[in-house]
Amino acid sequence: MTPHIEAKKEDIAKIVLMPGDSLRAEMIAKEFLENPRLVNKLRNNLTYTGTYKGKEVTVMASGMGMPSMGIYSYELFKFYDVDSIIRLGTAGAYTKDLNLYDVLLVNAVYSDSSYAKVQNGSEESLITGSSNLNFYLQQAASNLNIPITIANIYCTDVFYKEKQNFKEIYNKHGCLAQEMESFSLFHNAQVLNKKAACLLTISDNMETHEETTPLERQESFKKMVEIALESIL
Repeated sequence: MTPHIEAKKEDIAKIVLMPGDSLRAEMIAKEFLENPRLVNKLRNNLTYTGTYKGKEVTVMASGMGMPSMGIYSYELFKFYDVDSIIRLGTAGAYTKDLNLYDVLLVNAVYSDSSYAKVQNGSEESLITGSSNLNFYLQQAASNLNIPITIANIYCTDVFYKEKQNFKEIYNKHGCLAQEMESFSLFHNAQVLNKKAACLLTISDNMETHEETTPLERQESFKKMVEIALESIL
């Protein structure tokens, strides 16, 4: 038990899937897992552990933003002995070459956040995901015939920006999309010698101004779930 998670240590699997939204976590557990059981509801973060084709897995929400992801992923890695976390989220595309519902597998994440510096003094601004996890995710996507794009992305602390600079980030750092959680996840995995990966579905495009509805995001999200679950077998 931690200040933010009430589950017993033995109730959390070694592999955790982390969507942002608690209700998405519940949906994944009830639609995809065998015999899911509720192991945490502290702060209304509905967390389930069950099996997928016989493999034990936990599904827990990260909440929104790097601080929330940072707390949950650190506690899972450090105090629950979780080996691997796969983030499942949505992202805004920076280029018209990406379409709504495209699935991205994150190679590396760039951020101008102070998270890493405050956490352990690191000046690093570009962190890669686990090559091991990414290999199995690519393999699973191929087996499922689900196209994916391997990309670097930008992780930001600010959702509502008064001045958008996505073209500068795209040109300078080669980031194809943005989201708000993966940098703290990847940093924590690096600090604690754990594994982390991130799958994202394009929910809007900042270049073309296309966007999806909440219902459309919910339905398209399931491709990532299938890839993640197949990758852990």
